[in-house]
Amino acid sequence: MLPTLNLTGDVILAEHLSHRFGKIGLGDVVLVRSPRDPNRMVTKRILGLEGDRLTFSADPLVGDCSVSVVIPKGHVWIQGDNLYASTDSRHFGPIPYSLIEGKALLRVWPPEYFGSLR
Repeated sequence: MLPTLNLTGDVILAEHLSHRFGKIGLGDVVLVRSPRDPNRMVTKRILGLEGDRLTFSADPLVGDCSVSVVIPKGHVWIQGDNLYASTDSRHFGPIPYSLIEGKALLRVWPPEYFGSLR
């Protein structure tokens, strides 16, 4: 999630209720159980909700090949903010809503970066 979150040292405040009531929206930073390793939690941004059609670059380093996808019911599209170094829905497709564990609200540490993650 660079540059939004640092690899080490950032502490975020997250809540674990809104996703259970469908209160997740585009641009929200969420905590997600990794579809590739269920023991690992990842932090990504929601870029697509069920029914959305997204077009993305299959390989951002090459840039010419684009892929379109429609997000199926009960799924979301997540991506990291570091386009070139993020393993996200571009690699494993839309993720089931059930893998969302929480929604990040604020960065609380370090103090000079305190505030919203939007």
